[in-house]
Amino acid sequence: MEKVLIQNLKNFENQEVSISGWLTNKRSGKGLEFLIIRDGSGFTQCIVDETKVNEKVFQLAKELSQESSLKLKGKVVKDERQIGGYEIQVQSLEIIHISNSFPITNKPHGVEFLMDNRHLWLRSKRQWAIMRIRNRIIFAIHNFFQNEGFVQMDAPVFTGNAVEGTTTLFETTFYEEKAYLTQSGQLYGEAMAMAMGRIYTFGPTFRAEKSKTRRHLSEFWMIEPEMAFFNNDMNMDLIENFIKYILKDVKEHCTQEFEVIERDTTSFDKIVNERFPRLTYDYAVKILTGKEKVDGKTTIETLEGDYNEVMHEIEDKLKQVQEAENEMKQSIKAGKKNFLQNKVDTLKNEIKDLEDKKRVIPEWINSAKTFEYGSDLGGSDETVLTRMFDLPLMVYNWPHEVKAFYMKRDEKDPRLAKGVDVLAPEGYGEIVGGGERETNEDLLIEKINEHQLPMKAFEWYLDLRRYGSVPHAGFGLGLERMVAWVCKLKHIRETIPFPRMYGRLFP
Repeated sequence: MEKVLIQNLKNFENQEVSISGWLTNKRSGKGLEFLIIRDGSGFTQCIVDETKVNEKVFQLAKELSQESSLKLKGKVVKDERQIGGYEIQVQSLEIIHISNSFPITNKPHGVEFLMDNRHLWLRSKRQWAIMRIRNRIIFAIHNFFQNEGFVQMDAPVFTGNAVEGTTTLFETTFYEEKAYLTQSGQLYGEAMAMAMGRIYTFGPTFRAEKSKTRRHLSEFWMIEPEMAFFNNDMNMDLIENFIKYILKDVKEHCTQEFEVIERDTTSFDKIVNERFPRLTYDYAVKILTGKEKVDGKTTIETLEGDYNEVMHEIEDKLKQVQEAENEMKQSIKAGKKNFLQNKVDTLKNEIKDLEDKKRVIPEWINSAKTFEYGSDLGGSDETVLTRMFDLPLMVYNWPHEVKAFYMKRDEKDPRLAKGVDVLAPEGYGEIVGGGERETNEDLLIEKINEHQLPMKAFEWYLDLRRYGSVPHAGFGLGLERMVAWVCKLKHIRETIPFPRMYGRLFP
């Protein structure tokens, strides 16, 4: 009898197989035990019928507790109503370990409790699906760059210099020297691109930001390609093709996972097939502040309409809650009461989300109205801009003061830097930052001094402009932000197995 993974059950219809896994859920019927088993590759229902197994096997099935580990053998039967479309009719069962009372149950748990038990929370179906999607995104990233002729290379984690400014560095000691955990592999990527032409790095990066927003982690993974003989227009073309490739690939290969997290992926089709809007910073600011219309509306008008819609939705859902609670007071069957209670709980969660929107929309309107030209875009500004478009938005040609020291000045307007930020739709904000790199040694020295960075630490970087300098460009994609958008997650903490952020070092 062949031992198989649950994800491959479709290849063994009407055959006898053996699987090993953990019990994630169980329910009992008359003479029947319904076991939901997971093995890491998927979930499946296994039916233990008292009339078809010996007494010992049936008793073992009854003894199983949540997260107990086991081996079982049985026949694979097609049933499209079940998880994955197949179930197993159990013939024999062997317990490996009876689990203690598992702390994470089907009842609601608070975020802090789940984070404290992240090592166990990862076993839930939702977290399983998110991690599988993350894995597929990583696979697609490597495929894209390898197919485009890029070489993967690795930048050091220990570094002696800043990349994005000194305020967000984690300082450490490297033997007897002061060192930092890297903010980015980009500077080293430039050096490697001068040797290999087109490279990409893929590794952990660190930012010491004391921020607890839904978009920030202190440790995250960055994909950073660098391309010799590229300008920023070519850079933007590559970014667009890259994002489209990921979305197309993950939609094709993660159908079941998206169903688990209830993520509607129909919007991906439009993104894959249409050109991303490209706005200069100047024009983006005009849209943001309500001085330009998109599809006949300003941002202010759009947000005011959103606010009115939210108010109506809250009123409607409160009415539904009241009606359901009134019905629950009547004499009704337990099943109906449970159904209504679940409905009320769902509605109250939806109302909570709507109340959050009700609170922040006026803040967004005020932020948009009072935005000062020359400032960087904040999270609310990005949300407002992307509200006007249903595609990823490219904002380019920024005031050089708000961009990193290595960003190339625009030859036609030296007030501007040839950078680009890509803002994801649905309120997810910046997922890509990049641009053309400065090739003028004197301008680079000027910017290093302006940012009060130690010149000695950047002598090796200046060498790249002294020996065979060429136009070049690159960008960085934050993996966790990409996963958050693709999965439509409320918080970035769910995008990585063990998140590290301000106030969270364990488990």
